[in-house]
Amino acid sequence: METWLIVVIVIAVLVALALIALAVRKRSGAAEQRRAAQAHDHLQEAKTRSVAAEKEQALADEQAARARRERAEVEERAAQAEQEARERAGRAQEERSAAQQLQDKAEKLAPGLGRHDDGSGTARR
Repeated sequence: METWLIVVIVIAVLVALALIALAVRKRSGAAEQRRAAQAHDHLQEAKTRSVAAEKEQALADEQAARARRERAEVEERAAQAEQEARERAGRAQEERSAAQQLQDKAEKLAPGLGRHDDGSGTARR
């Protein structure tokens, strides 16, 4: 084989290898760009989800605070109602005591009169 033919074949093989290396590098660069774009998309989605999670957490915290406030208001109203009930019971007891004292005085003033009383304030005849 002639020398110039060997040189042409070697040059053709080197050019082919260079073209193959260039194609492989180009393909690697495209794959790297796809991976970078995909990573960027993931980061954007992560940020969006993080903001949504923070918003949801804030709403949950607000709802819990509202529930605690409402519970405290209900407990306060219940305590006030219980206090009013105790005060009324005390007034009722005072009224019973006053009524008993008046009955005792009436019995002393007119013995036997209270036995015929029907509770309406008038004695039976």
